[in-house]
Amino acid sequence: MTPKFRTLLGATALGLLMATGQALAADPIKIGVIAEAQAIAGASIPQAAQLAADEINAKGGVDGRKIEIVTYDNHSSSADSVRAFQRAVNEDKVNIVIASYISEVVLALEPWAARLKTPLITPGAASNEISKAVHADYEKNKYTFHGYLTSAALAQSVCDAAKELLVEQRHMKTAVIMSEDAAWTKPLDVGYEDCLPKIGLKVLDHIRFSPDTTDFTPIFNKIEGSKPDVIITGISHVGVQPTVQWKNQQVPIPMFGIASQATNSTFGKDTNEAANGVIYQGVSGTGVAVTPKSIPFTDAFKAKFGNFPSYCGYTAYDEVYYIADAVKRAGSTDADKLIAALEKTDWIGTIGRVQFYGKDDPFTHSIKYGKGLITGLMLQWQDGQQVGVWPADVAKAKLKFPSFIKVTSN
Repeated sequence: MTPKFRTLLGATALGLLMATGQALAADPIKIGVIAEAQAIAGASIPQAAQLAADEINAKGGVDGRKIEIVTYDNHSSSADSVRAFQRAVNEDKVNIVIASYISEVVLALEPWAARLKTPLITPGAASNEISKAVHADYEKNKYTFHGYLTSAALAQSVCDAAKELLVEQRHMKTAVIMSEDAAWTKPLDVGYEDCLPKIGLKVLDHIRFSPDTTDFTPIFNKIEGSKPDVIITGISHVGVQPTVQWKNQQVPIPMFGIASQATNSTFGKDTNEAANGVIYQGVSGTGVAVTPKSIPFTDAFKAKFGNFPSYCGYTAYDEVYYIADAVKRAGSTDADKLIAALEKTDWIGTIGRVQFYGKDDPFTHSIKYGKGLITGLMLQWQDGQQVGVWPADVAKAKLKFPSFIKVTSN
């Protein structure tokens, strides 16, 4: 082989190597999004994820790599979600999956994230068991991240707000818990039963109902018989039906707590404005500047999709951003490197400052709750609009109730 030929061969090999490296560098970062696309709350998940990806891509992506969102409608089914996860990883070669606001779905996907060694983040499921499983067997379940508040944190958020809004301002003393029977509400209700008495609300009754319930009249009649000052709710898969019947039956007791469907901007129209007066917890909300990123996001979402996002739209949007940040910091989409980078997340998103609990915390890989981190909000439907009523530093309105509600003024 002549020196000239060797030089030519070396130059060709180097050129091929550089071309291969450039091609790899340009490979997209693929994020699978498995969600309840037809559900009131779930529809915002793929929409918000795509919006975040478009924004990041418009600014050059992550070190020149574009973000590609691959969406799957799980039809609110755990079985369909598992099939979608398997397809996302094995066929579509996604690097990470954002999935579901339903706890049962995420709990079904968690073992598959472990088997297929693919990071998974939920934008809306709440069950304590999701992050407790990571704590119990970190090496197996480290692939799962809980990108929403746990049921325990949600209960605390509701109690923190109720102490100020209901006990201190409205002098309320008694409550009835009304929750749907689901995986996420079991620890939520345990949290309610623990924290409500501590803030001064005596629990008179605790009603758990099937999510298939269509007639809430007997339930509301039973609650009225107890004469509580407030109904503390834990509802997600239902929402329209109990709200419409609450108004039609003129139940003279306010509803306050978790009502996932109420977070969607179409809920007023969906209930024919029966939602007016409903007070619900959210991690962010329309017109509420939790951070400087909150309102620009909702404005951009409304401009693109014609409505404002539900609660898990905010989290899904933030998740795409801090996944991109983690990929940049890791310099890789390798699962183990991505997990290590995600564990170090410190990201100001639309819902506050996002950090994850570590290995030693019982809620490993769940987002942290507390002042300066994520505290949540209380919002109320007033005159067909969603308005923030707590905490005071971001609230735009005072509590306001329809005429059939009898409450003490502050």
